[in-house]
Amino acid sequence: MNDLLDPTNDYVFKRLFAEAPDLLVDLINDLRPDLPNIASVQVLNPSIDPSELTGKYIILDVLARDGQGHCYNVEIQVRRYGAWHKRGLFYLARTLGTQLNAGEDYQELRASVGIHLLDFDLFTASEAERQQAVWRFEMRDERQPEVSLGNILQMNLIELNKADRLGLSEGPLHDWITFFKHWREELIMAKVAHEPVKRAMSRIRELSADEEAQRLAFVRERALRDEVSLLNEARREGRQEGEEIGLQKGQRLTAINLLKLGVLTDEQIAQSTGLSLAEVKALH
Repeated sequence: MNDLLDPTNDYVFKRLFAEAPDLLVDLINDLRPDLPNIASVQVLNPSIDPSELTGKYIILDVLARDGQGHCYNVEIQVRRYGAWHKRGLFYLARTLGTQLNAGEDYQELRASVGIHLLDFDLFTASEAERQQAVWRFEMRDERQPEVSLGNILQMNLIELNKADRLGLSEGPLHDWITFFKHWREELIMAKVAHEPVKRAMSRIRELSADEEAQRLAFVRERALRDEVSLLNEARREGRQEGEEIGLQKGQRLTAINLLKLGVLTDEQIAQSTGLSLAEVKALH
């Protein structure tokens, strides 16, 4: 199974679910098992522009709307970068804000739901965080979390590596985690009984037999790898120069290198270098 395309490649992920709405329905239902199931979805962004495969700082996601009008932003993320969650919240809020036209009743507003599969560990600060891999964030009161404004804004996060290590209980969610982490391992995948995951494996085999899909998946993988290399090189240059001329100046040089790349926001550069946001803005 070494020739199969990687479902954590966001190009492959989007092809896998945007072209098979029934499979997307199963994924959404299985990742939110304690909420009412949805019956169908309409994919709102099924196509992939060629420029998206090589564009900097682009994430290929799947936008969908169910029969009740609720909107879903489903994506897989393999790159950990500063403030990525703010990006997710921004697009989630924008999805909510664009639902109504002028003069329409707020009662018509439907939920905006983010579903993010993360191929890295995000929450690691405490032992409790290290023992949880599935998260749901909604608008709740700080002191009385049982008091909620509803799930009209909802962000679901699943840390794939952590979930695989912790070993979730048997069931559909466990089988999806197995798919995303062990798709290459034939003996492991042969034990998966969940029908939607078996269909996803069949879809991966179909896509992998398509030479153009193979080529575009490689283009996307290479672009992401180049982006990471550029960021790491900028950081290495800044550290090296910092050792020679002092830490603070080295931080500024690293920030300048990152600004030249045009990949990260000022906030993300500040987090990466240790400079304040004001210092980063001054470097423009």
